[in-house]
Amino acid sequence: MARDRPLLGLAATIVIVAIAWVVRTIASPSLPPGFPYVTFFPAVIITSFLFGIRLGTVAAAACGLLAWYFFIPPYHSFALSGATGFALAFYLFVVATDLALVHWMQTANGQLARERELSQSLAATRELLFRELQHRISNNLQVAAGLLTMQKRRLTDPTARAALDEASNRIALVGRISRQLYDPSGSAQPLLPFLESLCRDVVEASGRRDLGLRLAGNDRLLLQPDAAVPTALIVAEAVANAIEHGFADGRSGQIVVTVTGDDQTGLSVTIDDDGHGLPEGFEATQGTSLGLQIATNLAKGQGGRFELECRDGTRAALRLPPHLLETASDEPDGKPPGAAPAPPIVAEA
Repeated sequence: MARDRPLLGLAATIVIVAIAWVVRTIASPSLPPGFPYVTFFPAVIITSFLFGIRLGTVAAAACGLLAWYFFIPPYHSFALSGATGFALAFYLFVVATDLALVHWMQTANGQLARERELSQSLAATRELLFRELQHRISNNLQVAAGLLTMQKRRLTDPTARAALDEASNRIALVGRISRQLYDPSGSAQPLLPFLESLCRDVVEASGRRDLGLRLAGNDRLLLQPDAAVPTALIVAEAVANAIEHGFADGRSGQIVVTVTGDDQTGLSVTIDDDGHGLPEGFEATQGTSLGLQIATNLAKGQGGRFELECRDGTRAALRLPPHLLETASDEPDGKPPGAAPAPPIVAEA
């Protein structure tokens, strides 16, 4: 840039001043008396804007001298009279004001640019620290899960081993959810794509290759960060429960997860399976399953509810209040909020 190359800037200033003088000379016959600076004011402004206050001052001095000598009577002299002094004073006032305004504007722009760079640097640092924190939390949870697994090996009681195994799996699941779901901006997260990945992981972890998994619903639904982990844990528990009880004894089938909701009715996540179904006389409120108790308590903690129903298999339904839900409004396809649900996301596990 010319600001960093003073000789180039000075040469450009001379060219701009010369152009202003040539234009003023050519236009002189067409101009009425009393306009000696008409082409010199723009030259001063352009020079100061492009090359800074110093060369702007040089341009102002050169333009003032040219106007005084060629276009202020008596012409072709530097004679000073009352009228000439007034004209020069007017010129000095105007160019000083122009130079001051350009200087203040450039100073403000420079400060704004520095603040923008600082904000970008702080944002990048915050994101880095956030991801590092999430990474460490996730790693610590994985370590805790590993310790429980090691402790399980020391036990001989099958019930105790199973309890530690379930606890280890749940801690590891919370770690994976924390790493995948949270965003440094703290904004709400798309729910359906995350649940698709989560449910597929649960099915794959079970080792069952004879179970189909299908997700359907509105992929524009966003879930508040504070509700993300509890919701993910509830859905994971429901899918794991369907695999363990609905498809026991090697029975094959399909699990369908459906996500719907709006800002009036809230969020609804249903997990349907075509497995064995609920035992006769089953009462969810009387159930002793730890997974069912966890899902029920997590749902209540968010102001919602978790229910089990028998429907040609089993349906687990999670209902959450509207304040936890958002609907994306800036989709590329321009669909307004409340548009028809997106085509189902299908995943086979």
